[in-house]
Amino acid sequence: MHNTILIVDDSKVSRMIIKKIVSEIAPDATLIEAANGDEALEKLAADPIEAIIVDYHMPGMNGLELAEKLKELKPALAITMLTANIQKEINERADALGVGYLTKPPKKNELQEFLEG
Repeated sequence: MHNTILIVDDSKVSRMIIKKIVSEIAPDATLIEAANGDEALEKLAADPIEAIIVDYHMPGMNGLELAEKLKELKPALAITMLTANIQKEINERADALGVGYLTKPPKKNELQEFLEG
């Protein structure tokens, strides 16, 4: 189970929902939030993050662009995209990057699989 998890979503409500579910799965984990890609990169530089849950649609860089930068910085970092965007192309690009792909609304069992992975 990952101990330090970064949740990246421009929607505060989405971050709150994800945090609630992740807290139920991993009550001892440290949860860090970021509202966009730039903030996520700052958090990654400042904290020992082990896993990232990232939205696709965000201002500035989208979730795939962020995932690509994250993988360049830390290739072994566990990343999954949690998005309402179910386009096959986005799923394929995520897969090519080695990034998980989950659809919103978040499902506890899917997040648990990612966090235990």
